[in-house]
Amino acid sequence: MANGLIIAAPASGSGKTVFTLGLLRALARRGVALASAKVGPDYIDPAFHAAASGKACLNLDGWGMRPATIAALAAELGRADLVVCEGVMGLFDGADLPPGQPCGSTADMAALTGWPVVLLVDVRGQAASAAALVGGFLTHRADVPVAGVVFNRVNSPTHRAMITRAMGAAFPDLPLLGWLPQDRAMTLPERHLGLIQAREHNDLDARLDAAAAVVAAHVDLAAFSALARPCRLSAAGAAVPLPPLGQRIAVAEDDAFAFAYPALLQGWRRAGAEVRKFSPLADQPPPADADFIYLPGGYPELHAGRLAAAAAFMAGLRRAAANGVPVFGECGGYMTLGRGLVDAEGRRHAMAGLLPVSTSFAQRRLHLGYRQARLAAATPLGALGDGFRGHEFHYATSLEEGDGGPPLFHLADASGRPLPPAGQVRGAVMGSFLHLLDRKDPPL
Repeated sequence: MANGLIIAAPASGSGKTVFTLGLLRALARRGVALASAKVGPDYIDPAFHAAASGKACLNLDGWGMRPATIAALAAELGRADLVVCEGVMGLFDGADLPPGQPCGSTADMAALTGWPVVLLVDVRGQAASAAALVGGFLTHRADVPVAGVVFNRVNSPTHRAMITRAMGAAFPDLPLLGWLPQDRAMTLPERHLGLIQAREHNDLDARLDAAAAVVAAHVDLAAFSALARPCRLSAAGAAVPLPPLGQRIAVAEDDAFAFAYPALLQGWRRAGAEVRKFSPLADQPPPADADFIYLPGGYPELHAGRLAAAAAFMAGLRRAAANGVPVFGECGGYMTLGRGLVDAEGRRHAMAGLLPVSTSFAQRRLHLGYRQARLAAATPLGALGDGFRGHEFHYATSLEEGDGGPPLFHLADASGRPLPPAGQVRGAVMGSFLHLLDRKDPPL
């Protein structure tokens, strides 16, 4: 197993994503054989990781994945010399569950893997008080080792000196690895689901180089790397979160459909399936010989007009469904399989019409959280009652959903509280707003 570290922070918005990107690019330029991971169900940050390091970033989710899946993914990451894993939210934040139950937090992942935590602390508006904050994180959980600290958004040499004195007095043996100044190079633009996608930046390499230059100038990279430790998990086999849904799987991929977990696609390939990419925005139909079609999530609401006008894509999708080829849509893919999509300006665009659902981005409401799911009908995903774990994160509302037919899933939240059924199944076509993370064994 390769040595690894987890980058965590006291809270969201501390700057850990851009710091991680700058770190990955700076280490890659020094010839370090890197792998990267992201804690939680995030789709957007891993694409930036891949751009920074040159290798696919894998999601690790302590609530949504079986321990065997996490162990297998960690073993895959372990082919590198150093694993840099970015945390999610604040170090101890996750689903609202009783203490002791895995909640998907970064702390849970650190305890499970044994990878030490480097804490990135945003010190805007504080100086000596930062030492008290760090002290709380050092002692909150004995099974979560905080091995070093990087301070972000440091205003001046005086600001740095005040924090250094307070930290030295309270924690003389804790490595202070770096002091990042407030710098425009350490920011990235955002939209409603997080950062604007990596694939949408024409200047991404320049942005990553700029962040790497800041990190290299202000962080002790050798001391950082020396803190890494091996993962304590052992894998029994390769990671296959979902079994292959066909032998030749067509996967939509472009700016509208970018939210497919690399571990899912890699698992299908390892199990012997062929994964073929196609672009609906380029009006490409699914390959004619595909025996399964997967439309992942993304941003169809930003491209609804182009999708509605993509005649070859829509015709190919409908033709495959009419021929009995299974079609599976998640979130944005589900919206595309529906009857219509209302964009943010209130314009309605006709979609594929393969499922009885119409959605609106003009009437926005946040839907967010982990989900336990079991199949409400036998489908290519599995037998009636088969269980999964997944995540929901979208702003779309359903103007209509269902016409008396079966839903795809029966749902509960992370704690097991029942939720309304989700998704639709019509013949070989199925979908929901849920992003599946892993199977749940045994079925829920």
